[in-house]
This record gives sequence, structure tokens and C-alpha cells, in this order.
Amino acid sequence: MHVHKYEKIWLIFGITTLIVFLSVVGVSAFYAGNQPPSCLTVIDPEKVDSTAPFNEPGLKKVEGKDWDYELVFVAQAFAYTPGDVEVPLGAKVKVIATSKDVIHGFEVAGTNINMMVEPGYISEHITTFDKTGEYLILCNEYCGAGHHMMMSKIKVVE
Repeated sequence: MHVHKYEKIWLIFGITTLIVFLSVVGVSAFYAGNQPPSCLTVIDPEKVDSTAPFNEPGLKKVEGKDWDYELVFVAQAFAYTPGDVEVPLGAKVKVIATSKDVIHGFEVAGTNINMMVEPGYISEHITTFDKTGEYLILCNEYCGAGHHMMMSKIKVVE
């Protein structure tokens, strides 16, 4: 069987590309620990208001954990609770969010915080706010007629 020179080149290129791709995914998944969120933490969406920590949304200082503060948000029809929050500069913050009704987005503009907030699941992200200023929180998942009005702010202060 005779294989043309250009077919050999494309076969080698294709197989090499596949090996490189699978190697990158394997190293990323197993060595670097990058894995998709598992959504193991669940909550009853009808009991969000009576379930800790969502019964008292806002910023709370914590002791004995890898982060300094927990910032709890509840997303609901066209609003986040709390509306505005002040966070100390340089604080390591665990952002915890859930939804009462439909899927919402939770994007903090100017940071790497971008979560999908689903009813029945708790989304978490740990970050450090290194710059003072106001960070706008936007819903980046269409959630209904008032979606464009759904926002909140994190103000980082010294």
C-alpha cells in the first residue's frame, strides 16, 4: 500500500495535535487540579431565607479558615441581596451565592469572579481584593424582563 507524501504529513500532524491536546487536558485536570465544578453543595430553593448562611446575607468575618471573610449573596427576580457591600482592601473573601427562583449569572466586573447561580445549588469563589474602588456585580444570564436592572456593588475600602 502506497500512502502519498502529503497524506503522511497530514496524518502525522493530526495525530501529533491530538496527542498534544490530550496531554494538555490530562496535565491540567490531574496535575494542576483544574476540574469542572461538581455542584455538590445543595440547598432547597424554597427554604433559602431560613437556611444559614443565606438567612443573613452580607459580609461576615470568619476565624480559623483559609479566608478572612465570607460574602453571602442571594439572587432573586431582578435583584441581589445585599445591594451594596463594603470589603476591606487586601481581604481574602469567599463569595457564596445561590438563587431562589431561576438561573442567574454572578459576574464581578474587573475581577475573575464569574459564576452561574442556580436554584438548588450553592456557588462559591475565593478571591482577594487588591485594589480599592467599586466593583459592579452583574447578572450575565438572561433571567427575565427585568434582567437589565439586576446589579449590586462591592466597594473595596482601606
